[in-house]
Amino acid sequence: MSKNTVLFLLMVVFSCGSANKSKAESQKSKETETTTQKPIVDMKILTGADNYTAYLPLLKDKKIGIVTNQTGILTDKTHLVDFLLSKKINLSKIFAPEHGFRGTADAGEHVIDGKDSKTGLPIISLYGDNKKPKPEQLVGIDIMIFDLQDVGARFYTYISSLHYIMEACAENNIQLIILDRPNPNGSIVDGPILEKEFTSFVGMHPIPTLHGMTIGEYGKMINGEKWLKNGIQCKLTVIPCLNYKREMTYSLPTKPSPNLPNDQSINLYASLCFFEGTNVSVGRGTEKQFQIYGSPYLPKSNFSFTPIPNFGAKEPTYKNIECYGEDLSAVAKVKQLELKWLIKAYQTNSDKSKFFNSFFTKLAGTKKLQQQIETGTSETEIRRSWESGLVAFKKMRTKYLIY
Repeated sequence: MSKNTVLFLLMVVFSCGSANKSKAESQKSKETETTTQKPIVDMKILTGADNYTAYLPLLKDKKIGIVTNQTGILTDKTHLVDFLLSKKINLSKIFAPEHGFRGTADAGEHVIDGKDSKTGLPIISLYGDNKKPKPEQLVGIDIMIFDLQDVGARFYTYISSLHYIMEACAENNIQLIILDRPNPNGSIVDGPILEKEFTSFVGMHPIPTLHGMTIGEYGKMINGEKWLKNGIQCKLTVIPCLNYKREMTYSLPTKPSPNLPNDQSINLYASLCFFEGTNVSVGRGTEKQFQIYGSPYLPKSNFSFTPIPNFGAKEPTYKNIECYGEDLSAVAKVKQLELKWLIKAYQTNSDKSKFFNSFFTKLAGTKKLQQQIETGTSETEIRRSWESGLVAFKKMRTKYLIY
C-alpha cells in the first residue's frame, strides 16, 4: 500500500469519527436543552401560612394572638392554630371574624366569645359590638397574626376586620403579621368607588367593588394611605405567597364562609351581592347560594326555587315562598362586575317601588348606581361613569402590589 493511500484512509476515518462525535454532541446538547425547559417540580401555589420558614423565627419566645377561622389552613389541611402549637409557639388567644372561628355562623349572626374545644384557647369574637379588640383583650400580646381567606370584594367583611385589627395593633404597639393568601378574583378591578359618606362595615375605604388585591397587599394599602383612625400606622409584616401571580386561577381549599360553597359562587359573589339590597334572593336557603337569583316579584319562568332554612341561613329571605329567576350555576366565569342580571331584575320586577332597600346604597358605596338603574341608564354609560375612579385607584394601588 502506497504512502498516499494510507494517508487517504486515515483522513476518511478521522472525518467520520469527527462527524459522529459532532452528531452525538449535537444530540446531547438538544437533550440537555429539552431537559432544562421542562419544570423539575410542579410549582404549586403556597400560601403565606405554608411559607412558615419566613415567619416561625419571628414568633420565637413571643406571646401570640391570632385572627383566623376555618380558612386558616396549610396545604396539608392542618389548621394554622394546630400547626403553631405543634411548633411550641406560645398562642394565647384566638380572635374570630364574622361567621366565627369554625365558620359556621350565618351572615350577621351574633357570635359569642368562648373557648376552642380542641385546644382550650379562649376565642374573642370580632363581630357585632366588638369589631375592634379592646385594650384589655390585647394585654400581654407581643405579635398578632392575621390569616383569613378574602375573596376580593369590598363588602366581604374580612378586610373590614383587618382594618380594625391594624388599628388596635397600632394603638397598643403590637406587631402585626399578615399571612397572605391568593385572591380568587385577583385579576378583576371593577365597580364604583366608595364615597366617604357611605362608609360602613361593608365598605370602609375608597376602593372599587372588586379591588384585585391579596389581603396582604390590601393591608399595605391601609397602612400606606393612612386610612386608620388619626392616620396612625401599625408595624406590619406581610408573609407572601410563593409561586403565585394574580392572573392564576386559584381554587379555594375550603369555603371562606357558609354561603360561598364553591368557585362559581365566589366568582359571581360581587355581581350578585347587590341583590342583598333589593327584593331579590341570591339563593340563601338553597344549595346554590350566589349562583342563582329569584323573587316572587319576578315573572314566572321555567326556573324557580323555594328557600328553606339550612346551614348558613336559618331564616332565609322568602322562606318557603317560591321564587322565579335565573340559574347561573353553569355560566362562564365572569371577568368583570356584571350588572346585566341586576338591571334585568329591576326592569322586570312587578313592584319597582319595593325593589331597592337602604342596604343597597351601603353595598354600592354610592347613591348613583341606584339612580342610574332607576332612570334607565345603559350599562355602557354606567361603566363609563366608573372610569376615572378606577384609573386613579389602579395608579394608587401599584405602590402596594407584591405579585
